[in-house]
Order: sequence, then structure tokens, then C-alpha cells
Amino acid sequence: MDELFFRFVEKGGFRNFMKVVQPHFKIPSRNTVTRDCFKLFNEKKQKLKRSFRDAQQKLKRSFRDTQQRVSLTTDTWTSLQRINYMCTTAHWIDSKWIMHKRIINFCPITSHRGEDMANEISKCLSDWGTDKNFTITVDNASSNDVTVKELAKIFTKRGTNFMNGEHLHVKCMAHIINLIVQDGLKVIGVSIKKVRKAVKYIRQSPARCKRFQECCEDVDLNSKKSLCLDVSTRWNSTYLILNRAVECENGLMSYVYRDIGLSHYLRFVEDEEELLSVHFRVITGPCEENYQFSSIFL
Repeated sequence: MDELFFRFVEKGGFRNFMKVVQPHFKIPSRNTVTRDCFKLFNEKKQKLKRSFRDAQQKLKRSFRDTQQRVSLTTDTWTSLQRINYMCTTAHWIDSKWIMHKRIINFCPITSHRGEDMANEISKCLSDWGTDKNFTITVDNASSNDVTVKELAKIFTKRGTNFMNGEHLHVKCMAHIINLIVQDGLKVIGVSIKKVRKAVKYIRQSPARCKRFQECCEDVDLNSKKSLCLDVSTRWNSTYLILNRAVECENGLMSYVYRDIGLSHYLRFVEDEEELLSVHFRVITGPCEENYQFSSIFL
């Protein structure tokens, strides 16, 4: 529990705590706790495996019986342990026009080479027994171009390459917009760093956060939202930090009035925040799980 070691039950602090909470409770040894935890884990594991097996068979029957085509999305990333992973998701509409989405593969891969990824996806589709594939959506990495080309060859050999693969390769819109916006953010990089530094300084201390709230009240700013930090590689989080900074501009000015340059930066960022908000609204809808946006492009 809470990532505590099994030997935690033998620590003096825990034993003293339990004496106060329930003096009659007999604290088990760490070996007993370990054995009980593994027993519970195995019971849950077997139950989950049965549940997954039943769901898998049901989904396989659905793929086999349906006349609808299946579109795929796939993504790869590297963990902190430097292990490469790939996730493949199937999307389709059933006979009742209900949208479905299921993760059909999540596995480690030996490399990000396009040929290896294509073989892994092909193997996954064979395991699931689905050959009615329509599109595959990937980001703009060059290796994905190779992946799709290799998949097209495999589908052609199987006679399942719909419309000769004319619509097979779909590039991820969110990734394209991210590349565009990240390039534009370089223009206001100094301003963003300034705002980020101010926000980080305030958030580092509960006392500073409280003082900031008092500054907001002093300028009649009734916003209950707190300042937030961003992830520099994700432009949408950068938009949120700028949006919040603009909303709380008067409170920030009150707090850091000694910083002569900050007012200039915030006024400059306000225009950029407006521009980012347009991209944010464009991308928010299509990123939702059941958002239908084909009509936008037709």
C-alpha cells in the first residue's frame, strides 16, 4: 500500500501507532504480509485474466462477424527505463452506428524501425483475426512513413489493402499542430520563460501562494483559479499557463511590482495567448474520444 516496504509492519513507529489505534491487534510479520499480498495478487490476477480472456474472445467474434472496416491508431514512446513501447488501438462503428475503441496491443518493441513496427502491427492484426482495415493514424516521424509503406505491402499480399491503400496513411492532426505551434513559440520564448519563472517562484512556497491570493483580492480579482506550470514540450499546457497568467495579470503585477520588465512581458504574452487559444479550441474537440470531425474536412 502506498509503495511501502513489507518490513514497514516491523518498524517501531507503526507498532506504536497500532498500540494507540487498536491495542488488541496482533501485527503480522513481514513474511506473513508478503505471503498474503502475493496470494491476493494471484487471485486478482487469475480473475482479471479470465475477464480479459472472455472480453478478448467476444472482441474477436465482433471483428470476425462485423462488415465494418477498422481504423487503427498507433504510438510509440520510450520509458524512463529506456524500454521502447508501442500501443495500437482499433476504432470502428458497429451496425447500430455506435463508435467503439479498444486497445488491441500494448507491447515492448526492440526498435523504432519502420519495418519492425509494421511486422508487430501485422502480427497483432493476425492474432485478432481482423483483415478489414481502413486507415492507420500515426505521427509525422519518418519511421512511420516506412511503417505504413510496409503495412501496405503486407495488406496487398493478403488482398486486404482497401482502395489500394489510397487512404491508409493518416497523419495525426494533433502532432502537426504541435509542430506548427512549437515553432511559433520560439518567437516569444523569452516572454514565456519570464512568466514561467514568476509562476514557479510563487508556487514554490505556500506562504507566497497565500500572499499572491491576497494580492488578487487587493485588486478585486475574484478568480479562484490558481497559477499553473506547463510542460515545455506540450504547447497546450503552455497555453494554459499563459491563459492563467493573463487572467491574473493584475494580481501578478501587485505581487511582483518591483520587476519592471514583467508588465511589458505580460502585455506581449496576452496577444500570443489569444493566438494559442485558437489552436487550443481547434485541437480540443478532435482529441476527445468520441469526437466526430470528418465533416470539418468535407
